Amino acid sequence: MKVLEIWRYPVKSLQGERLTAAEVGVEGIVGDRGWALFDTVTGFGLTARRVPDLLFASARWVGDRPEVVLPDGTVTDDDAVLSAWVGRPVQLRPASFTGERHYENPADLETESRWDPFAGADGAFHDNARARVTLLSTGSTRDWAPRRFRANVLLDGSGEDALVGSRVRLGTTVLDVGMHVDRCVMTTRPQPGGIGRDTGVLKTIHRELDGTLSVGAVPVTPGRISAGDELRGH
Repeated sequence: MKVLEIWRYPVKSLQGERLTAAEVGVEGIVGDRGWALFDTVTGFGLTARRVPDLLFASARWVGDRPEVVLPDGTVTDDDAVLSAWVGRPVQLRPASFTGERHYENPADLETESRWDPFAGADGAFHDNARARVTLLSTGSTRDWAPRRFRANVLLDGSGEDALVGSRVRLGTTVLDVGMHVDRCVMTTRPQPGGIGRDTGVLKTIHRELDGTLSVGAVPVTPGRISAGDELRGH
């Protein structure tokens, strides 16, 4: 399998930026999920599970802080502007933030009538510390848009599930592939580019794929991944 696309998401749950190459550190692609929006009243970190409109803004790295591009084209990193857009008081916080970090997940996927808190990883704002870099193949996405699944690396071919438990090399980066990635309601959310709301995506994943799609890895040797790199055993 070869690398088709590389994606970095500077702000959790916002759209990201496609890269031709990326530096990989111990917490994943440098800058990936490096910032997140937090509701300053409830204390919860915001995700598109709870606030689907987040997926209609995007983030890009400029200097040492991301810029957010709102759906109307406004470019900002100002908390007051972001709060006005989201409709609640929020703060854009870096991964170095030392306070508690909790997010919300619907306990009832059908009605989303009840929400349960969960804690994410330390460091970069990944949901799981064992999935610092996520790998997804075109063979697994069927007729779904790969962008629904927000993987860092999109590979051609198929077979990433068989990588779990192995060590692989992409470019000069070595990864321990340790888990199948559980999928949540975010896969059903609408996104820019004609990706509509589709609850059937998650139902199919649970019915046919045991609730998982893509695999998660932890970098053991930092390095660089580029489009066109071939995935190799290590």
